[in-house]
Amino acid sequence: MSQIVNIAIDTLGGDNGPSVMVKGAVAGLAENPDVKIFLCGHEKELSDLLSEYTYDKERLEIVNSEDEITCHDAPVEAIRTKKDSSMVVALNLVKEGKADAFISSGSSGAILAGGQFIVGRAKGVKRTPLAPLIPTAKKPSLLIDCGANVDAKPEVLVQFAKMGSIYMENIEGVKKPRVAIVNIGTEEEKGNALVKETYPLLKACKDINFIGSIEARNIPYGEADVILTEAFVGNVILKLYEGLSKTLLKEIKGAMMSSFQSKIGALMIKKSLKKVLAKFDASNKGGAPLLGLKGLVVKIHGNSKEAEVISTIKQCRTFVMNDVSGKIISGLSQEE
Repeated sequence: MSQIVNIAIDTLGGDNGPSVMVKGAVAGLAENPDVKIFLCGHEKELSDLLSEYTYDKERLEIVNSEDEITCHDAPVEAIRTKKDSSMVVALNLVKEGKADAFISSGSSGAILAGGQFIVGRAKGVKRTPLAPLIPTAKKPSLLIDCGANVDAKPEVLVQFAKMGSIYMENIEGVKKPRVAIVNIGTEEEKGNALVKETYPLLKACKDINFIGSIEARNIPYGEADVILTEAFVGNVILKLYEGLSKTLLKEIKGAMMSSFQSKIGALMIKKSLKKVLAKFDASNKGGAPLLGLKGLVVKIHGNSKEAEVISTIKQCRTFVMNDVSGKIISGLSQEE
């Protein structure tokens, strides 16, 4: 029998409620015959939602939880006190080895805290970065870190570079991923204290393909496969990326619908435009994994819809099947 990848899904905490998580889970189950899913949440509600679908009941199980962690809760306190919340219950399935991966669209802070305190850091890992794939004109790039460690030290960023390289090799199939550190110029002597201290360490690291600095304006061109930064800058890049994408899409749609002539033009380029927009749709690449833990923890957008849940299930399957966690631990153990 082939390996079964067990995935625990927190169905509460997202903007769109458990119905989207259930719909995505059922579809993801159908697309991945070697996956089993644990849906964590209110049993009665989940049972009612599942009654609308046909699915393999041997590969989907409801795990009841009475409580919920919301975005208004203090993350660390919520993880410690809300033991019967869907998030904590799902994370404990990973800790206990009953699940290989965890998916949630809930509170980012609580997911980060839960990943650290419940699942725990793997041996040799100094910090655990949040690393989403972001679309570019070429292939997607990995942005690491985008929100977990705002005060990272140079040696921590070097570890992030190694983790990101391993991830891109095994998940995206990129050979010798190009690693670049975010900077205000491409010259080696530029940057703040952190960048200046980290640059020579990256340059001397034989485990990565370091190509130097990258300016923010060059990130969308796909000039690097791993975009390295600490979490403050990374989060600003990510949020600007998302906001600009939505603004441009809205403006383009508005321009196309502004007159009869523009509507005719829109009809003529509809197929080509769909291909371009699909390329820059981050929802089809899964969520942001918290790398360096003993198990896989993945954060998806709070407003995620079915497509992102499906792609994240596939992402988790690939991650586990390729033993990315094991390869990260093995890669970092060479430092000792």
